[in-house]
Amino acid sequence: MSKSKLEYIWLDGYEPTQNMRSKTKVEEDFSGKLEDCPIWSFDGSSTRQAEGGDSDCVLKPVAIYPDPHRVNGYLVMTEVMNADGTPHVSNARATIEDEDNDFWFGFEQEYFIMDTRTGLPLGFPRGGYPKPQGMYYCSVGGLNTHGRDLVEEHADACIAAGLNFEGINQEVACGQWEFQLFAKGAKKAGDEIWVARYLLDRLTEKHGYYIEYHPKPLGDTDWNGSGMHANFSNTTLRTCGSREVYEKICEAFRPVVKEHIAVYGEFNDQRLTGNHETASIDDFSYGISDRGASIRIPIITVQKGWKGWLEDRRPASNGDPYKIAGRIVKTVKSVEV
Repeated sequence: MSKSKLEYIWLDGYEPTQNMRSKTKVEEDFSGKLEDCPIWSFDGSSTRQAEGGDSDCVLKPVAIYPDPHRVNGYLVMTEVMNADGTPHVSNARATIEDEDNDFWFGFEQEYFIMDTRTGLPLGFPRGGYPKPQGMYYCSVGGLNTHGRDLVEEHADACIAAGLNFEGINQEVACGQWEFQLFAKGAKKAGDEIWVARYLLDRLTEKHGYYIEYHPKPLGDTDWNGSGMHANFSNTTLRTCGSREVYEKICEAFRPVVKEHIAVYGEFNDQRLTGNHETASIDDFSYGISDRGASIRIPIITVQKGWKGWLEDRRPASNGDPYKIAGRIVKTVKSVEV
């Protein structure tokens, strides 16, 4: 008789930025299959998801991955449900309209690695700043590269967990990094970003670090903020071969700018200023190979005869991939082609 540790992961009810929560369930002779993960519950009054007099919320398993840091361990991503089986109001995953997985997403998650002793990004001295940005992006060597030990360990963990992990690089600011994930299906893409974030956050516990997902943690300074660029496509974008169709889809985003910004992450106004490779939060634009636009049309898409994907560069690093993907799916589906 063997015992397995199942780590149930969910999103709490804090607004506008939800937090990950998790707890461990020990199961005997577990098969490792999603369909054999039992429904579980938690105290919603401790996570802003219920009142104390009626506090039980239900955890519905929706994805499972091997836990790379535990013997006989699994990571179980869940949706929060009400006691009657309906989705909880905090459950954005359940609102995504992509049941056939026609939408593919590639998220680029930027973040800062922070030192718990100083409260500053790695490489920042107390009471001052390191050298200006310029030499940190994709750097190598101890002079400009900080945190590679954690980043490499995280990449290995994500790959071992079976996530479709696509890459890592140090970003423009000192102590800032990025990882990329791709998935066929908007819900799966969200699952994998959250599990990757979970693994990254858990690793920091032993390094004396923490991860800062704030889109502009260094405030109004000449340092880049952090985003989570959303690369997306559906069958139309992958096969249409038409510049006119691409421009029609891009234009569909223009009248719903506020609706997108509302779910693209807290404090994003501090990042989307029109500087540091961003478009202004008050504007909407798109362009070929334009990293200063709201939506970038990749040059590869054009070179392949207008068959490929689009990149929405507005989502913030602390955004919820479920909400981001759900809003993009809704806007693209509104276009008649």
